[in-house]
Amino acid sequence: MLSFPGEQLAAVRRYEAAGFRAWPAAAVHYDGTWAIRLTAGHPAKRLNSVNPLDRGDVANIAERVERAARRFYSYGRPLTFRVSPLAGPELSSWFDQQGWTRFDESLVMHLPLAQAQIEGAIDQIPLKDIGRFVSASLKVQGADASLRAGLSELIGAIEPPTGLFAMERAGEPLATMICVHDSDLVGLFEVITHAAERRQGHGRKLLLSALKWARLRGAGQAWLQVEAANEPALALYRSLGFTEVYRYHYRRPPPLSGA
Repeated sequence: MLSFPGEQLAAVRRYEAAGFRAWPAAAVHYDGTWAIRLTAGHPAKRLNSVNPLDRGDVANIAERVERAARRFYSYGRPLTFRVSPLAGPELSSWFDQQGWTRFDESLVMHLPLAQAQIEGAIDQIPLKDIGRFVSASLKVQGADASLRAGLSELIGAIEPPTGLFAMERAGEPLATMICVHDSDLVGLFEVITHAAERRQGHGRKLLLSALKWARLRGAGQAWLQVEAANEPALALYRSLGFTEVYRYHYRRPPPLSGA
């Protein structure tokens, strides 16, 4: 784990806190400064992971990991750590020594809205009907209908003002996204274009409309999370002016022998 100056760690803390508010887990427990987030109704890793929030909090790792594992087992979720720059290097070394898998590296990116090229963006009013948005989102993702209740509950639990954006053609959803306005920040989540409609500019148009909505509401900075392996999305965000702030990844223990 690389060292990070205090200024950068302060920025990481700000985005991590905004992410927790924008994507709220159903249950949050703390073991020291490890935030243990669990959500029975939705399988997303961000909602079902241990998030260490202080680089110096690395005492009794094995004992605390075992306690977290019991919580995850009770929810039927695989024990998963989300490792940001706020996690201490000793914790990453412990994972390595124990043979834990590292996967799904992601970037947190930001864009000052004063620099966003939104002059020609379409004025789009966010949907008010959560049910309609959830239907569109699941269809665009090609996700199972069993996620409907969990996604609806998740969106309903978001406390900051939220814009639910959907682009449709003849009643069929093409792209969807969630825009969470939290003080000066606006977070962009679940930015998805239907597989059959990609590379046609739908995602760009929807993003620009959402950024315009956010700037009109007084937000000063947009941010988002994207998997490092998602090259098309990265290319889109970079073309809009987003730049990397920091990265995080996930860790899971090796399977039990004989499992």
